[in-house]
Parts: sequence; C-alpha cells; structure tokens
Amino acid sequence: MNSMEQTRAFLESIGLPGGDMYSLPTSEKRFADGGQYRFEVPGIQGPKVMKTLLEATKDYGIYLHRVTQTQGIMRLLDKEIAQMVEYAHDYKTDLILAVGPRATTDTSASVHTEEGVRMGYRLRGQEQIVRAIEDVKRAERLGCRGFLVYDEGCLWVLNKMREAGELASDCHFKISAHAGHGNPCSARLLQENGADSINPVRDIQLQMLSSMRQAIDVPIDIHTENPKSTGGFIRHYEVPEIVRVAAPVYLKTGGSVAKTHSWDSTEDDARKRAKQCALVKRMLDEYYPEAIQSPKGSLI
Repeated sequence: MNSMEQTRAFLESIGLPGGDMYSLPTSEKRFADGGQYRFEVPGIQGPKVMKTLLEATKDYGIYLHRVTQTQGIMRLLDKEIAQMVEYAHDYKTDLILAVGPRATTDTSASVHTEEGVRMGYRLRGQEQIVRAIEDVKRAERLGCRGFLVYDEGCLWVLNKMREAGELASDCHFKISAHAGHGNPCSARLLQENGADSINPVRDIQLQMLSSMRQAIDVPIDIHTENPKSTGGFIRHYEVPEIVRVAAPVYLKTGGSVAKTHSWDSTEDDARKRAKQCALVKRMLDEYYPEAIQSPKGSLI
C-alpha cells in the first residue's frame, strides 16, 4: 500500500470517504418526514416581497419549504420581523434570517481588497461576535427560529448557547455558502459544531457533493442557480442527480433573478423567483419522478 492509499484508508477508518465519489451512489438519507428534497428561495429581504413570493409559488402549485433573508436581521424593523414570522406561520414555511454583522459591514477595509476578500463574511473581533449574538436573540424574541450564519466561531458559540438554554432548543443554524466550505472534512466539522444544514460553495461538483453526503447526516443546501456576482450559472438539469446523490437537500432556487447575494428583491423579482421553482420542479417531474418531496408543513 503506497502513501496515498494509506491516507485514503485512514480517512475511511474515521468515517470519511477516501476521495470524491465518482460512482455517485444513491443517498438513502432523508428528512425526518421521509422527503428527499425541499424548496428554498433566498434573498427575500422583507415582508411585502415575502408575501408576494409565497402567493406566487402557491399559484404555480409549488409548496415552498423555506424563505431566506440575506441582508441581515439588523436591517429589519421589529414589525417587519414579526410580519415575516406571521407569514411563515400562515403559509407553513420556514423563515431563515441572516446574522447582520459581517466583514463587509465592519469598519475594516480588508475584506474589500483583492486578498482580504478571502475572509468572506467572517467576523472580526469579539465585539462583532457579541453583536451577532444580539442579532439572533432579538429575532428569536420576535418568534424566528431559523438563522443564517457566516462564521464558524459564531456557529460554535450559538450552539453552546442553545445547549445551555440561552437560546431556544428548536433554533436552527444554517451555514452560508459564503463561509466557503466544499469538502467532507469541513462539513463534518460544521455538523459537529452545531450546524443543522450546510450550504457548500456554489460550484461544487456532483462527485464532491456525493462525498460530502457520505460524511454528514444534516441536510445540504444547494444553489440550483446563482446571481451574476457568484458566477450566474444555472444547474437545473443537474437537479435530479443532485437530489439522488445528496438527499436530503434544500434546493435553493431563484438566485439568477438577482445580481448579487444581498440583492434587494422587488415584488416582480419574487414572482420571477417563483417561476424558477416551477422550472426546477418540472426537471424533477421529467427526469426523477420518483423523488420524494417533503410534504407541506414539514418544518425545521
């Protein structure tokens, strides 16, 4: 056995794949309700646009399992958060609100430089961690239970707070693609530190996605399409295989309507995002009709 074979054998001995899964095995893992996939629409920044989206997806006959806001909790008024929570309850969908403080809104210019951009949205200094926690606590008081997290240390401490009863036990922590993770070892680390779902880098290939599924049990959030700022690519034809090899997955749909991650979507944008969900559903109906969608009301 040569050195590389020994490395692969060690990885397998600790419950990780020895390499990318080019064989693309079918995932037997499921959501608790038995579903293989759910629909998510990100970039919905306020209540008016959220309501338009929910009405539009209903008109298309699509059940939307998750709505995600990306600009940050600190950008929302209390009444806006309360209204979004109410819409989520009325339409039986999950609401994910993003942690507000992030590198791009901090006073440092580093993240805006060619080299500094590599830090993503991670937090700089303990004061920013404190502020991030306050963002989450405020939204939790107003009834939200789902949170989009960009920093691994922030995830760790939020999970510790959840374990200690400082945050509700049913809080859900979703790791953003902006954290930049794309391999099974990183995914395992995130799961062990409290991640309830993980969004890998947007261009992760099927064999890489399949290897990640071997390493973790939590849902994987996959961009089926992207804003121009993150590549602009559309993966609709890959969706049936994504669901087959990576279940359980959240299919993040409608991103191609926006120009950037934190695009301030209009009501017209919301209707266009709903149409993208219908287009993805058509792909599944055509090429993987036996795939199981989580039923209505299957919340986190």
